[in-house]
Amino acid sequence: MKYVCDVCGWEYDEEVGLEELGIEPGTAFADLPDDFECPLCSVGKDSFSPEE
Repeated sequence: MKYVCDVCGWEYDEEVGLEELGIEPGTAFADLPDDFECPLCSVGKDSFSPEE
């Protein structure tokens, strides 16, 4: 599943992860740290929506 930043449109893809930040492929969005921020605009997890 993918989650999209509501502010800038950056996507987090659970299948891909974000290895440059140490987030392994297959990491669920819900399992990201509570202080996770969008790498482009720095908003928090509460500013992401599941992609439909």
